[in-house]
Amino acid sequence: MLYDLNIAWSPHTTAAELERTLRFSASLGYDVVAVNHTIGAPIPANITNSLPEFELPSSSSSSPAKLPTILRRATLVLSETSQHQRLPQLASAYDIVAVRPQTEESFSAACQNLNDISLISLDLTVRQPFSFRPKPCMFAVNRGLRFEVCYSQALHGPAPAHVLASKGSKDGGAAHAGNAGLGVDARARAAFIGNVSSLIRATRGRGIVISSEARSVLGLRAPADVVNLLHVWGLSAERASDGLGLLPRGVVVNEGLKRSGFRGVIDVVGVADRELTDVEMAGASFDPQAAPGNAQRNKNNKHKNQEMNGPTGKKRKNGGDVETSAAGDINRNLNPGDDGEEQPMSKRQAKKMKAALRKKQTEDGVINA
Repeated sequence: MLYDLNIAWSPHTTAAELERTLRFSASLGYDVVAVNHTIGAPIPANITNSLPEFELPSSSSSSPAKLPTILRRATLVLSETSQHQRLPQLASAYDIVAVRPQTEESFSAACQNLNDISLISLDLTVRQPFSFRPKPCMFAVNRGLRFEVCYSQALHGPAPAHVLASKGSKDGGAAHAGNAGLGVDARARAAFIGNVSSLIRATRGRGIVISSEARSVLGLRAPADVVNLLHVWGLSAERASDGLGLLPRGVVVNEGLKRSGFRGVIDVVGVADRELTDVEMAGASFDPQAAPGNAQRNKNNKHKNQEMNGPTGKKRKNGGDVETSAAGDINRNLNPGDDGEEQPMSKRQAKKMKAALRKKQTEDGVINA
């Protein structure tokens, strides 16, 4: 499955334009997308999810341009440490929570301390006030955080060109403003490529999730084109493929466990009731002590043990021990059904039994005489 965890949305985005972008994303092969709402300071007191809802397509739908699986995401622009307290409220209102640090302090806190996020998204078209050092970046990757690279920033820049050109005059000044706008885009692309290369060197290509951050259908590219584009910028093809499939899937799964499980470790799953089979019902209703044959058999075994071991439970070492044990062995051999099964007797035991019987008969004859 292919993932795109950043489809840009703002309150000015129309529902028709967003739906067209989502359908085009599905036609390119993306199975799961996340509609992203960027929230800046100050954060409102009552956080509500203002993203529009879309009905998931049914499996029987034959429409060629169907909607992908849609998630809701919030990206918090971090510029002060006091904003960290509102992350749990964002996590309860959205499916995925990401941060976009603006200062070195907020970037260090996102890499080392924040626990309610799973993505660190950066505006790579501008020069960052901090450097990408291997130690904090690898510490964040080992914690399970992922760095997001949005390729649409290099395609369209931080702002549309016609917005920058509209600041000029109607004559040659307009053309000069348009060229200035193109110059800003060129510098933005150069800054993007440099920041991406620095991030790849700091993380050794690990933990990088690739998203689009597309504002329209013009910002989307096919997965193969994205892999080739990132490969040109220094990321291996295998890492780039993982950034579109394996790593974002881990982000989605971990965020789901945080919301459905206990502390993200134990997931509570409801087990469906099943009917017991006839054999299981018979085994559940069987009581060994209540069976009529077992009661008499247990009573006979108890009586025999008392005869052999005596009332104190210890074996006697006098002559009566031999007689009692021999009589018990004879009765056991003559009535094998009392204890349920017949035990084989060795030749040595048979000789001892015959000697005990002859001795007993001799004693009985002397007494009777």
